[in-house]
Amino acid sequence: MSSFEVSIQPVRFQSGKPMLIAGFSERLTMVTMRTIPQIWQRFGPLIGRIPGQIGRVAYGVASNMTPSPFAIDYLAGVEVSSLAGLPTGFSHIGVLAAHYAVFTHTEHATKIAETVSQIWKWLPVSGYVVAGGTRDIPAFIERYGEGFDPVGGKGDIEIWVPVRPESATA
Repeated sequence: MSSFEVSIQPVRFQSGKPMLIAGFSERLTMVTMRTIPQIWQRFGPLIGRIPGQIGRVAYGVASNMTPSPFAIDYLAGVEVSSLAGLPTGFSHIGVLAAHYAVFTHTEHATKIAETVSQIWKWLPVSGYVVAGGTRDIPAFIERYGEGFDPVGGKGDIEIWVPVRPESATA
């Protein structure tokens, strides 16, 4: 255990299925991360009207991470059954199956960065390492469940981080 206490713990560990996520995507840096709400403002009104959409769960997928200088691809989207008929300007990502540590985010959606920061502090003392960050296995996925209130910005938000035991080989 480290000298500092980490207040966050995973709610559960879960195997995630492969998914095809489609929506709006941008390459972000530390400076442009604050534009994530604008991506959602453009995408949100389309939820439920996307060809091939599966369910009503939305995802914020952070993938293709580079540490220095920091940059990440962020996609606000929904699961779809195929790419057929997607609107102009949509991007997509095929997420591979992975094992995830799942964390509940109880604050407003604009405070997700604080939860993610706590997760990164938890990881070094957890016995796990991030098993993602690539194009196919994201660094993390924000999951906005059916109970999420987009007007109030709260409820049914989870952060899914792909992990593997620290002792396992890559």
